[in-house]
Amino acid sequence: MTQTNSQSKPKFAPQISVPATYMRGGTSKGTFFKLSDLPKRCQVVGSPRDNFLLRVIGSPDPYGKQIDGLGNGSSSTSKTVILSEAKQADHDVNYLFGQVNIAKPMIDWAGNCGNLTAAVGACAINMGLVDADKIASSIDKDADSGICEVRIWQENIGKTIIAHVPVYKDANDKVQVQETGDFELDGVTFPAAEVKIEFIDPVDSSSDMFPTNNLVDDFDVSGCGLDKDSVKATFISAGIPTIFMKAEDLGFSGTELQGDINSNDALLAKLEKIRARGGVAMGLFKDESEAQASQHIPKIAWVAPAQSYTSSSGKEVNANDIDLVVRAMSMGQLHHAMMGTAAVAIAAAATTQGTLVNEAAGGGELSEVRFGHPSGTLLVGGKTEQVEGRWQAKKVSMSRSARRIMVGEVFVPADAF
Repeated sequence: MTQTNSQSKPKFAPQISVPATYMRGGTSKGTFFKLSDLPKRCQVVGSPRDNFLLRVIGSPDPYGKQIDGLGNGSSSTSKTVILSEAKQADHDVNYLFGQVNIAKPMIDWAGNCGNLTAAVGACAINMGLVDADKIASSIDKDADSGICEVRIWQENIGKTIIAHVPVYKDANDKVQVQETGDFELDGVTFPAAEVKIEFIDPVDSSSDMFPTNNLVDDFDVSGCGLDKDSVKATFISAGIPTIFMKAEDLGFSGTELQGDINSNDALLAKLEKIRARGGVAMGLFKDESEAQASQHIPKIAWVAPAQSYTSSSGKEVNANDIDLVVRAMSMGQLHHAMMGTAAVAIAAAATTQGTLVNEAAGGGELSEVRFGHPSGTLLVGGKTEQVEGRWQAKKVSMSRSARRIMVGEVFVPADAF
């Protein structure tokens, strides 16, 4: 009698599928979820949620490419969004943003993504989170189109954002989000419909927009690799905590492109040390070591007066067409354009007389500025005022665009979270 040794086959976890939308918002891309579509254990704060989202995006990836996920190996694309029914009165949708670290098993929930904000209103409408009557009433009967004002509660920072989303009636008399158009946004290849964004009271009314209580500080950068121990800096918390410095103090011109910065490891390390030092000065960290666990905030940026340069696309930017030049770091790399939240900080600082950003833009009373960034230019507006001795940004506005790229299901191994 012949005996057969049958070995049991190894058991592997199946994949589960979850509805998802992949969208571009401004100069960023991200994977959007409706909270109620997530697996039950991922609908609340905790490691299951984070591990699920890490696997979706493809992190941590020691190769830095996120090949096994929806991220594209850059800070502009390693992002995720969770939308849900509004928790606050007079709001249409709740918006939670996660900046996914590429190389580490970490998601930073500390701040907002201003660029993806441009996609939130449209995505919320398409997901059925905005009241149908409100959408229908936004249509101008004479034009069969209109603007739907979507009031967004930004959960990460506890602030209101208003997205003015263009809508129209299709051939079946159904209201749809207008996504295509002729609005051109530098840093984005193709034109699309313009979405105007308003950041309402982006600074906590109980705190000062300038955490050091100064418009300009003498910033101690000793041991950071610069040729001086102290430089001027404007520390601001509007949109996102940001450290503004003069380009010349860092040895820069202000017209740098990604290739000038991101391939220089020694330079990146120097900028990271300055960022960590600035985080301590702003009261965000107790010591510089804490910066490793907070790559999203603060941002570090440098400014210089308007000057002509060639953008990353080859487009010429003329000094006469801009007020200043700004470059900003995001997640350890020079951003290819400008983060939306950093643009809020630029607008708030530029419209406050006496800051380094205001001075670089020519100084004086300003209500808007057009600044040059690596991919081109961006116009931002702002209104700031002093309230009981504290500077406050009342409103910051800018135009972006957004577009659905894919709607469907994302697959994740069931044992990944």
